[in-house]
Amino acid sequence: MAVPAIKETRTYLTFTLEEEDFAVDVTNVREVLDFTNVTRVPRTPDFMKGVINLRGSVVPVVDMRLKFGLQEADVTVDTCIIVMEVEMEGEATVIGALADSVKEVFELDPGRIEPPPRIGSGLESEFISGMGKYNDSFIIILDVNKVFSEDELIYLKEASDGPTIEIPDPVKATEIDESKENEVQSEVENEEINQPKKAALEKTARTKKRR
Repeated sequence: MAVPAIKETRTYLTFTLEEEDFAVDVTNVREVLDFTNVTRVPRTPDFMKGVINLRGSVVPVVDMRLKFGLQEADVTVDTCIIVMEVEMEGEATVIGALADSVKEVFELDPGRIEPPPRIGSGLESEFISGMGKYNDSFIIILDVNKVFSEDELIYLKEASDGPTIEIPDPVKATEIDESKENEVQSEVENEEINQPKKAALEKTARTKKRR
């Protein structure tokens, strides 16, 4: 059974949390960053790790593990921050989503997406757009505009509207090995891919190189 709200082929960025695969529509993604130190903000929910300075703008960083009731994990070489836009009362708010790792970017047609399960996922189904079937496994597709409650979005909005913090900009995931360099360059020239897709490809290649 297809998901009525998804009527066209879309491109998704996949990431992992506690060995579970999740996906978000790349139209909500700005870029993927290597993990950087975050500055704590007092009196904020536990899942909010703090804020980073992204080219002069304050961006709140959310630990998606804690938001989904999972155990907090140590930072590894694969830990990354996915910079996304979420909508609050018709206005876009930029947040950084802390993930265990970024996997890949791919297209998925509506026929390969099933409605979210009512039980068994361990997550509240209202912010799950559907379950995508990809490479013989299911991927949880998130509706990022429904992940956070109204009160949580207010916290995030207030944090992002705060004064610029004097910390270095985080490093963008741009290091790639020679085997992937031509592949990424070709996509940039021929397809003019957007920044989130390029960053994800480069992040995947860099991770493979370190391993």
